[in-house]
Amino acid sequence: MYTYMRWGLSASITLYALLHFITYFYPSEFLLHIEAVSGLFLFVLAALLLSFTKFKLPLFLVGTGLIILILSDTSIIDGLRNGMILMRDIIGLLVIIPMISWVLNTEPYIESIMRASYRFINTSRKMYIGIASFTQVIAYFLLFGSIPMMYQFVNKMIGNHHGEPLERFKGTALVRSFALSTIWVVTIPSFIYAVEALDASLWLSIIQGFFISLCGLTVAVLFSYFEEKKYGVHLTEIINKEMKDTLHETPEYEQANKTGEFMILFITLFGSIFILHELWSVDLMVIVPLVVIVWTFAYFIVKKRTGKLADEAKTYFSKGVVNQSYQFSVMLGAGMMIYSLNQTGFEDAVIFGVEFIQESLPGMNFLYFLPFIVIILGFLGLGPLTVMVLVAGILQNISLPYPPEIIVLAITSGSVVSILISPLLMPNIILSGQNGMSGFKNGIQFNLAYAIVFYILVQIYIQTMVLIWF
Repeated sequence: MYTYMRWGLSASITLYALLHFITYFYPSEFLLHIEAVSGLFLFVLAALLLSFTKFKLPLFLVGTGLIILILSDTSIIDGLRNGMILMRDIIGLLVIIPMISWVLNTEPYIESIMRASYRFINTSRKMYIGIASFTQVIAYFLLFGSIPMMYQFVNKMIGNHHGEPLERFKGTALVRSFALSTIWVVTIPSFIYAVEALDASLWLSIIQGFFISLCGLTVAVLFSYFEEKKYGVHLTEIINKEMKDTLHETPEYEQANKTGEFMILFITLFGSIFILHELWSVDLMVIVPLVVIVWTFAYFIVKKRTGKLADEAKTYFSKGVVNQSYQFSVMLGAGMMIYSLNQTGFEDAVIFGVEFIQESLPGMNFLYFLPFIVIILGFLGLGPLTVMVLVAGILQNISLPYPPEIIVLAITSGSVVSILISPLLMPNIILSGQNGMSGFKNGIQFNLAYAIVFYILVQIYIQTMVLIWF
């Protein structure tokens, strides 16, 4: 029975994603009904396969949505139908994005790049910049999977040394850089959704986020300098010694080839998304997965590894998508809750709250407090994507007197802070599994001061832009 349920869940997820792309280009009410039914099957089968303790959030979101529908005298059937397909674009994206990792895992691209550049990262500060910068690039391909991959590789580079100073050095470089990627990397689902939901300019949002990310990285490097001084250690000596012993295993010509291939992969994926977004009047949430599919297939065809592609696809769609069923269920639950709230006067209540804050606290505006909504929900265990769907999904129906790109930055900056300090979110959980330290230490103890400085930095930028805008 368990095997049949997993098969049914995999089929429901695949059908749901397939119908999303079909109905986007060829609208059909009948197919949308089928998609809603497949979403409902997805939710029910995931609930049966996972324990209740692991499924509380999706059940809470759907339950809350149903209660609101009843109180607002809205049809339950209509509510279920519309709620199940409200987040179809983001579920379609989540199904396709992991295909990028098929490409990155086929060749030792990361190792080749780091070995080719070891001469330029021979001090602790340069190493910190290198780890943090490259983690953001890898996040473009692997999302938070970049954290364990980079952690293991950094261990290979600088040996098997342990101890809090070095673990703090590695851990903060990885978590801070991944957190910063969520404000500009176009394949991060929470960032894409915020841009799309708030109708912000993709170019401006990325340029703005990249600028803030550079500022955040600069601050992180300064923090690492003082943290190293605090411990009274000389990490540069360890780094120099270990790198000389471990980074001469691959011929230089091979390192150059793999580095060149990686740059081509990055440029073609990144560039294709931008070009199509400018030339094709299709939603970004649809363009990104379509580009990923074509880009992935093209890679394996050019490499003449179609057999490997078939094996990857078979494994992923029969087993891999099932492992994401919880995340899909959360999105379905969020869709139910957002649809039900839209049937009430919730938007008017938010607008009233914004006006009340601005009248009660002269000189303060809603953008000061918006990041804290994301941060608080992060401490309740809600990841950046879930929070973004809830917050941006509600705000998209509300007319706020600020440029959408500024609102995107305000929300995503909250995601950065919650990733940095919340011990309940996946990046810190993954890092704790790698270095054996508690989520509290990896999060609050190591990153609280940095998170506060980052929040102030972002608010200086946001409030300056608001003054200029008005």
